[in-house]
Amino acid sequence: MSSKTSVLEPLRVRVRRFQFIMGLGFIALIAGSILSVALTLRLSVRIQAVPVGVLRLALAVLLENLWVLGVLPVLCYGAARVMELRPWTTAGGAALTGAVFLNAMAFIQSGVYGLWAGDVGSLFSLAAFAGGVVLSARAVMMGRGAAAQQSVKTQAKAEERKSEYDEFLRAAEQGGARLEQREAQSTAVAGDALTGAAHAAPVPPEAAQPPAGDANAAASQAQDPGGAEPITAEGTGAAQAQPTGASESDIKVDKAPSA
Repeated sequence: MSSKTSVLEPLRVRVRRFQFIMGLGFIALIAGSILSVALTLRLSVRIQAVPVGVLRLALAVLLENLWVLGVLPVLCYGAARVMELRPWTTAGGAALTGAVFLNAMAFIQSGVYGLWAGDVGSLFSLAAFAGGVVLSARAVMMGRGAAAQQSVKTQAKAEERKSEYDEFLRAAEQGGARLEQREAQSTAVAGDALTGAAHAAPVPPEAAQPPAGDANAAASQAQDPGGAEPITAEGTGAAQAQPTGASESDIKVDKAPSA
């Protein structure tokens, strides 16, 4: 199935191109005929007033073949701007399409005399047809050249936009890298500051514990309900100076012999 499709694809492309060329010829003939009739109605009096007969005939032939001399080149130029066309094939095919249709109508109306009158007007018509083909081919060439220039400009703009986008992306990446580097540096500086503060902070001394005797005395005073007065240092010294169990009389007896 794929091989048959690949074989028939060139034929389909040629058929579509032929249909397109025929369409150009018909559109040019219809639009040119409408324009020719409108101009002929407006300029008929002036053309008839021309004193030279050959010039008057040339102007009439020019108005009659305006479709191939003016409309068809414009259509070929526009078509060549949007798609790739062969100059002479497109121009000749479109002009022949319009000429065949026009001559068929002339043959139906006037017979063989409508196809070729054998006078100067027929020669002028043939020359106008040939000039229209040349102008249409030139229009196709100009359209292809303009399309190529537009393609180059579009490609250049695309490359410029791509370079701008690459620069923007590179700048964004560099900015992100700088931001990450700053965050890492700030984190490291904060960690160093915390570490230095921890090392520089003084170690609090341990709370001094009171002696066991003082603690017991404080506990006994707290437990004494009578609220006994504390013994002073003088009383304690006097009590230590007197022997236990001695009275005042004994002291006096001891002092008498010595006197």
